[in-house]
Amino acid sequence: MVARRERASLFCARGRLDAPVPGRSASPLGATSVTYRCATCRGLHEGLPDVAYRWPDPYFDVPESERSSRVRGDSDTCARDFFIRGVILIPIKETSDHFGVGVWVSQKRENFETYLKNSDMSGIGPFFGWLCNTLPFYESSTWALKTRAHFQGNNQRPLIEIAPCDHPLYLDYSAGVTLERAWQLYHTRERSRGT
Repeated sequence: MVARRERASLFCARGRLDAPVPGRSASPLGATSVTYRCATCRGLHEGLPDVAYRWPDPYFDVPESERSSRVRGDSDTCARDFFIRGVILIPIKETSDHFGVGVWVSQKRENFETYLKNSDMSGIGPFFGWLCNTLPFYESSTWALKTRAHFQGNNQRPLIEIAPCDHPLYLDYSAGVTLERAWQLYHTRERSRGT
């Protein structure tokens, strides 16, 4: 179970988060904001970091010794079955900001192949999929919530829409959260990494 929990990483909008940079931010989010360096673009960013999952949960069902021969994948697709990576944007109330959660959703084979052939086009989809990560922010499981992937093109990951339901993730996604709640979600995910 520990390996499953270590699958999450910190990401900024462009890539993996290296580490927070000490110091107080001057951004509109004030003292609750941090400055951090992205490990992908090496740029400094301010604000609430996004979080992301490196793989869909079913990836960890394959024994580690067999993954290199049974799973084909990169930072955007995983062909163990047919998974694509996208971002759920949870609005932060009273701001134009959001808390981004990088997740994996399943796709039927035809949609997965269409995405592979047209990954930089916004004119495909949206495509239905099941959420394939269990988010530790919520007591009730997020596994297999209904979603739709909206493709953006321009080298951006798809935006993931959560289908209407009574799950707390959908409520946060549709109504937004306070900045305090967004930081709570972030820190809940961070605490879960060490267990």
